Amino acid sequence: MMDIVKAIILGIIEGLTEFIPVSSTGHLILAGNLLNFEGDAAITFKIVIQLGAVMAVLILYWKRYMEIGTNLIRMDFAQSKGLNVIHMILAMLPALIVYLILKDTIKSRLFGPAPVLIGLVAGGVLMILAARSKRTIIADTMDGINYKQAFGIGLFQCLALWPGFSRSGTTISAGLLLGTSQRAAADFTFLISVPVMFGASLLDLYDSRNLLNADDLILMVIGFITSFLVALIAVATFIKLIKRLRLEWFALYRFVLAAIFYFIVIR
Repeated sequence: MMDIVKAIILGIIEGLTEFIPVSSTGHLILAGNLLNFEGDAAITFKIVIQLGAVMAVLILYWKRYMEIGTNLIRMDFAQSKGLNVIHMILAMLPALIVYLILKDTIKSRLFGPAPVLIGLVAGGVLMILAARSKRTIIADTMDGINYKQAFGIGLFQCLALWPGFSRSGTTISAGLLLGTSQRAAADFTFLISVPVMFGASLLDLYDSRNLLNADDLILMVIGFITSFLVALIAVATFIKLIKRLRLEWFALYRFVLAAIFYFIVIR
């Protein structure tokens, strides 16, 4: 019963933090440490429940995915017509390659409170630098993002493999540094989150197939459903929030969270 309560709590945290640049994975790791919910199965649980929140994005952007899928079937990749599957591949490929090479190291060495605190602070510094950069905006909307920017964002996405950096925070920071508006970068990070998290979750489920039992699967289903329902409620509000608030506010929250957790738990 206690594990079910923990699964629900973590599902709520995931649903609330997936769409803002504060690192949902970092929050899950810190919360898991406080709840004594750790280990190989817990690591996979924390990754899988992200799918629940990401499914909310799939619902929100379903028309856009249909459009991209239609263009893919037609083999229509004209950049002048806006975002297409090539943009998404360029943005996902670098991090996918790095993850496949270093996934064991990442899970064994970075999924702990200390690395998360480092990621929170370092990611916050990156966000402040990006927000204060004086780049000329050449892509005001997501459809204005070019292939070079998409690939550049993909390179920055490798940083997000370090828990605490935040996938959305890294993507938005990269977009600002590469000449996109915050709104365009936010839309782009939400759009690519579905294939990225879906693929990562499937890989982790496969790698952990011998470690999981029926009880673990039940907890994953509970966490998945909880994060999905919470994200459905929060997604519209948070998407508007991330497009309007300056990144410095999210960076400040990250610094405060890292300090509190350091003095209460680690020190």
